[in-house]
Amino acid sequence: MSGQLAVVTGASSGIGAATAEALGARGWTVVLVARRQAPLDALAIRIAAVGADPVVAALDAADPDTVAAMADGIRAEHGVPDVIVNAAGVGGWRWPEDTTPAEMENSLDAPFRAAFHVTQAFLGDMIARGSGRIVHVGSPAAIQPWPGATAYTISRWALRGYHEALRQDLAGTGVTTSHVAFTEVTTPYFDTNPGARERRPWLGRLARTLTPAETAEVILRTIDRPRPQVLHPAMLRVLVVVHRMAPGVATWFVRITGAKRAVGS
Repeated sequence: MSGQLAVVTGASSGIGAATAEALGARGWTVVLVARRQAPLDALAIRIAAVGADPVVAALDAADPDTVAAMADGIRAEHGVPDVIVNAAGVGGWRWPEDTTPAEMENSLDAPFRAAFHVTQAFLGDMIARGSGRIVHVGSPAAIQPWPGATAYTISRWALRGYHEALRQDLAGTGVTTSHVAFTEVTTPYFDTNPGARERRPWLGRLARTLTPAETAEVILRTIDRPRPQVLHPAMLRVLVVVHRMAPGVATWFVRITGAKRAVGS
């Protein structure tokens, strides 16, 4: 698997950083994409220590012009990526009336707009080559929404909708798309979004918490053996089966075990 090229967004921390590090350990050249320069530089040092040659691309992936310029440079220096992992994600959990237009736009920037712009920048080349793997890191909220997380849910549904559209459009091209969803992961997300953890429905808390390294292993397995949808751990797959068999019951149960509005709101 060595000698291949991957672009990983959201690489400054959490799932994106762990995935980039795991790909580097395989000998891949990894393009590290995120807004913050310092954590990308630190990650690049760790990846270089195992003998790989990472590329730092500190930029706002929601800006199409910046992404296009980055893609031109990558093509010129390294060629067309074999894999794109869209792992960028932001957005707090709030009720719809408490969500400002700016917060909604920010939530759409990552994961959806970042995933669209980065994928679009390389997709034509992948199709022309006849091969490529695209992995979108989503959320269970894109399958079963829960109360009090409006912008977060919308952005994750947008990402999943993009993946589903790509499934149709990429059929027969040799390029695959996968949507991967996890339960809670020990990333800085909940530290930077106070109150989010408490808004998780009780049903979702039955599934165990994952480490970023474990999610990276799942993503690498998905790259090796692409599937349209990957849910991890097994408890999450059980919950999704319940949702598919009895969507009304699942929606009701998530509602009554999820966040409640303050009295008088």
